[in-house]
Amino acid sequence: IALSDADVQKQVKHMVAFVEQEANEKAEGIDAKVEEEFNIDKDWLVQAQRLKIMEYYEKKEKQIEQQKKIQMSNLMNQARLKVLRLLEPRMIHCCRKQDFPLVKAAMQKVIPMYKIACKKDIDVQIDQESYLPEDVAGGVEIYNGDRKIKMMPGVGGCLFRANANRKFLD
Repeated sequence: IALSDADVQKQVKHMVAFVEQEANEKAEGIDAKVEEEFNIDKDWLVQAQRLKIMEYYEKKEKQIEQQKKIQMSNLMNQARLKVLRLLEPRMIHCCRKQDFPLVKAAMQKVIPMYKIACKKDIDVQIDQESYLPEDVAGGVEIYNGDRKIKMMPGVGGCLFRANANRKFLD
């Protein structure tokens, strides 16, 4: 059977339309697959960044907790040292040589008052071998029995205010 030119044109148009439809369906399928892969990759990146942010803040929380523990430990240690200073049974006072009689008289008055207030014995000695330098204005330095702890009287802070540049006040 012979086809006329019009029939051939009609069949060619029909075939071209079919090929175009198939190409469009393929393109839509590719677009859908690409969009699906894009969404999967995007979700993966978002989740990865979310985990990274969560890890960062968990790490920060742990650091803050660690700092709190260190600070609490330091405060507890300072309190323990203060208690140990208060519980020290033996003290050595160091003063200027010319202040020795004054300090001795003051000690004789203060020791009984301390024993009554604290209800414990204390051994207080005035160092007669090493005195404070003569050029200082006066005052005393108090040491524990083995001279490992040195305590300065608090009157200096009352007279001159606390120094803002000092890190430790004991």
